[in-house]
Amino acid sequence: MRYPIAIDARVQQVSLDEARAAIRLETQGLEALAATLDGSFVALAELIQRAPGRVVLSGVGKSAHIARKVAATLASTGTPAQFVHGGDASHGDLGMITTADVVVMFSKSGDTAELEALANYCVRFDIPLALVTARPASRLGQAANIVVQLPDAPEACDITAAPTTSTTMMAALGDALAVVLLRRRGFRAADFHVFHPGGTLGSALLTVGEVMHGGERLPLVTAGSSVADAILEMTSKGFGCTGVLDAAGTLLGIITDGDLRRHMADGLLQQTAGEVMTVSPRVIGPDSLLSEALRQMTTLTPRISAIFAVDDGKPVGIVHLHDCLRVGLV
Repeated sequence: MRYPIAIDARVQQVSLDEARAAIRLETQGLEALAATLDGSFVALAELIQRAPGRVVLSGVGKSAHIARKVAATLASTGTPAQFVHGGDASHGDLGMITTADVVVMFSKSGDTAELEALANYCVRFDIPLALVTARPASRLGQAANIVVQLPDAPEACDITAAPTTSTTMMAALGDALAVVLLRRRGFRAADFHVFHPGGTLGSALLTVGEVMHGGERLPLVTAGSSVADAILEMTSKGFGCTGVLDAAGTLLGIITDGDLRRHMADGLLQQTAGEVMTVSPRVIGPDSLLSEALRQMTTLTPRISAIFAVDDGKPVGIVHLHDCLRVGLV
């Protein structure tokens, strides 16, 4: 790798050693957090799940950044959440919080003065209050209904003790809470797409049913149809194939350009669609992710350029590789 400036080899090695040591300290903090997590975490998850309102996340300084991030993660995974800065709470933002909500504060020391107004508000109006802290016996810890304790782990910055390991643990705890809650709620990838309709992530979470062509766009013939009719159907619909149905409308097979070429010497036009079709074609459900349809088309053998979506054996749509390109999936 090329760098814009020359770096002394000794300086480079020292910097890498310091960086790796910092990362290892934070890793040790996360290991300690995983090992010491207890029933207070479960109680918090239960409290949030049962709350009729939202979960309000708050903090000050670096903890405020973590609280904002956790609020965003919860909201995007099906748990209504909102961030309120601890310093703004006593200047009007307390009005955002209702008795139907749950408040979760992040404070390593548990003695953050700016959070006391928020804690007092929760106590006054009987709003459930949880605290994530390294000091459960602190003033805020005494006011909280639930205290989730961070383990005693050294900060990665040993010179200033700046919030590093502690904020990493807070962020990981918030992620763990989001994962537990989304699993409890039965949250699915399709639900996640509702909150992420844009960008590459949104494309990856589209379902087949959201992209497929259906109705009159479907290329379909019956098994008794002539090959000439099948060719006309393939040509008019433009997918390079046609599905072949039985009398009940069930998908029996598929005819592609390759099938036509393979039967060219067998008196092709004198045969029926049922005689030249490939039986038991690869299919997918309309509720499946579009990314799964793309995987089946491009990684399985033989590779195909279109796949039928079926419901109870009957075709309801078709997806072409070009549809994946159109929505930005590839």
